[in-house]
Amino acid sequence: MQIQFIRNIQFTKLVKADGRLREFNFRKSNGLQEGLFTVDVSDDRGNRIVLRMQREDGVWKIIKQQLPAWIWENEAVFHNLIEEELGAAGMVK
Repeated sequence: MQIQFIRNIQFTKLVKADGRLREFNFRKSNGLQEGLFTVDVSDDRGNRIVLRMQREDGVWKIIKQQLPAWIWENEAVFHNLIEEELGAAGMVK
């Protein structure tokens, strides 16, 4: 019997968004689709904003949803952070 081990990936990065540093938490669970990350961040009032990013044609894109502009403006930054983390984990495709 062969057991396949797929690890969860979870990391936190500080990103300057809307004029201040914000803590973005990235999570890729082994139970979810292969190309899907969940990202959460707090807004100015302390409310959590949860978004999902999906890999499309080799680029990590935010799945369309109602989000503040400062999140959409950093989509390319999130792509780079995810690729960097996957590279460090030896999971680059």
